[in-house]
Amino acid sequence: MNRIIYMVLRNIYRVPFWFYQLCRLCRADDPHTEEERYEFLHRLVKEVNRTGRVKVNCFGAEKLPEKNGFILFPNHQGLFDSLALIESCPRPFGIVIKKEALKWILVKQVVALLRGIGIDREDIRASLEVIKQVTNEVRQGRNYIIFPEGTRSREENEVLPFKAGTFKSAVNAKCPIVPVALIDCYRPFDLSSIRRESVQVHFLDPLYPEMYTGLKTKEIAEMVHDQIQEEINRNRRDGNN
Repeated sequence: MNRIIYMVLRNIYRVPFWFYQLCRLCRADDPHTEEERYEFLHRLVKEVNRTGRVKVNCFGAEKLPEKNGFILFPNHQGLFDSLALIESCPRPFGIVIKKEALKWILVKQVVALLRGIGIDREDIRASLEVIKQVTNEVRQGRNYIIFPEGTRSREENEVLPFKAGTFKSAVNAKCPIVPVALIDCYRPFDLSSIRRESVQVHFLDPLYPEMYTGLKTKEIAEMVHDQIQEEINRNRRDGNN
């Protein structure tokens, strides 16, 4: 919370303009392309992170599929995850986020700008509709981010089990699955400090349809989970390798 306040204070003179632009770009009838909207958000987030004294170290962006129409599956450590991903990912994406978070100011506008989707995790029918919508949009060439843990891990760099159902959209769309390892992303907002922090975003080798065809979603979930945890173990700095 200390860093969030610090970020706002450091950018207080720019907040009104940024918020106006977010509100304009998040409208459903906004004429800008997805790339133009994302470029604005990318620049904004990069400046917020810089002035918030957080360095985002990105690795493996060159591994992203050449064509759009893929889904990123990162582990979930906290509120800073989305800021790290937006700064790191060079390609626009939508995001699936818990419906409750859409009540938060700024989160609501950012998700709308990304043309993301709020999901009610308690409503099975609504969840199936989200899976269907993501499937259709990915088939049409949009990219998405889905957090397969379903909730944030409270164990810092230890990844919770992945929910098999979160991979249904990828399997249905027959699209590339891109594992993403987030390291130390809990630190900027969870620690009561504004000292300089650095986080890591690792884009891992994609799993293409021919690599997971015939596997159950549970098996895919376990495979992606293990790849991410192994990448975290190789690169984290907490001495618990």
